[in-house]
Amino acid sequence: MKETNMALSGAKAKILKALAHQTRIYMVEELAKDEKCVCEFVEAIGSDFSTISKHLSVLKNAGIVQVDKRGQKVFYSLKATCMTNFLDCIENIIKSNLEEQSSMFK
Repeated sequence: MKETNMALSGAKAKILKALAHQTRIYMVEELAKDEKCVCEFVEAIGSDFSTISKHLSVLKNAGIVQVDKRGQKVFYSLKATCMTNFLDCIENIIKSNLEEQSSMFK
């Protein structure tokens, strides 16, 4: 494979790795609805502040979310809005797989 193709594939893998955790997928789906403060994720997910911050940092470093600091609070919003289409696509694959599996038992 050419060097540029490998570099691009590596960059894509970095983004996919950032999404490779159910908590981060949940965060992306929630941020698609509206921006959120770290404290809102702490309450909704039930994890401690540092764990939530680490997940958001992974998403930020991958370029998926962006940060807006307002006084003591830090708000996150979805930077890569195309993620919602990608996650919808994955959901469609899951549904299709389930339909195929259930039809095998009919």
